[in-house]
Amino acid sequence: MYQTLSTSEAVDILRADQYASWSLAGAWALVEYLEQVEEEIGEETELCIDAIRCDYAEYTSAREAAADYGWDGTTDDDEDAAEQAALDWLRDRTVAIVFDGRDASGVIVGSF
Repeated sequence: MYQTLSTSEAVDILRADQYASWSLAGAWALVEYLEQVEEEIGEETELCIDAIRCDYAEYTSAREAAADYGWDGTTDDDEDAAEQAALDWLRDRTVAIVFDGRDASGVIVGSF
């Protein structure tokens, strides 16, 4: 038996997960990404918060996320260029969803 969720309902479910700390903007970005994947593959997916928590992580910046995954961060570039370099590094390896909202901005990264 399946229950179709609205985007808002799925966001609320992610935000209610006591073992994760999704920002509102991050949860929206992630749910919209997952909905886009559903459309692309033409198949509905199950919303499993345990799997989502294991498969994705929210960071305040691409540099922070990339550093967690081994990026050396060595660059003489300004902060914006360094952020873009880190984002490019992540996107070469996994999913990186950039978001900007009233409560937070950052990047959601697929675990690898």
